[in-house]
Amino acid sequence: MKSLKFLRFGPAARIAASIGMVACMSPVSAGLFDDEEARRAILDLRQKIEASSQATTAESTRANDEEAQLRRSLVDLQNQLEALRADVAKLRGQNEQVARDVADMQRKQKDDAQVLNDRLRKLEPVKVNWDGREFLADPLEKRDFESAMVTFRKGDFANAEVQFVDFMNRNPQSGYRPSALFWLGNAQYATKDYKDALANFRSLVSQTPDHMRVPEALLAIANCQLEVKDPKGARKTLEELIASHPGTEAAAAAKERLSRLK
Repeated sequence: MKSLKFLRFGPAARIAASIGMVACMSPVSAGLFDDEEARRAILDLRQKIEASSQATTAESTRANDEEAQLRRSLVDLQNQLEALRADVAKLRGQNEQVARDVADMQRKQKDDAQVLNDRLRKLEPVKVNWDGREFLADPLEKRDFESAMVTFRKGDFANAEVQFVDFMNRNPQSGYRPSALFWLGNAQYATKDYKDALANFRSLVSQTPDHMRVPEALLAIANCQLEVKDPKGARKTLEELIASHPGTEAAAAAKERLSRLK
């Protein structure tokens, strides 16, 4: 019925109605356009937020990766530092050991040098005064001669003879030689080896005529000559002793012997 009434309106009424309808419809259309723009704005904002979130996530991931890399680098550096500390400690220990070894070597060298010096001092010639003569003698030479003298003074003439002979064979140029000849002759005389004793006393007189034992050696020669039944030779020797060494005890003893030989 309303539609029939509408059809009965005239053109003016229809235009007015149309305008009214349009007027009535405009707010709805405007609302529809506003919602579309809002949706697009929301979508754009959402996209921006998502893009920003993704960028933030990527940045955070990159930061986390960098932090993890930094931590790994710090751990590696720490490990390297520990390794260096271990190497330094090892080198320090080696240096300390080397220092100890050097110190031990120096002490050993010093001790060896001291031992060598002591040995050399023992082998170095020493100044000796014996039977009015001063000369140099090796320590071993001095020891062996004095040992033979100790044996002689004990009255062990046989062993003393062996020691004096051995001494002169090993020390042919010794300053002790004239004295060794004298005491060797006495040891042989004591064992009644008159011929060898006579030979050694004569060697002393001929080799060192200025030796202090020469007067005694001449007297001993005369005694040996008497023992081997050579009184003529003994007399001649005694007369030589008195003439060449007057004032000595040996010369006085020679005078007494000569008086008994007449």
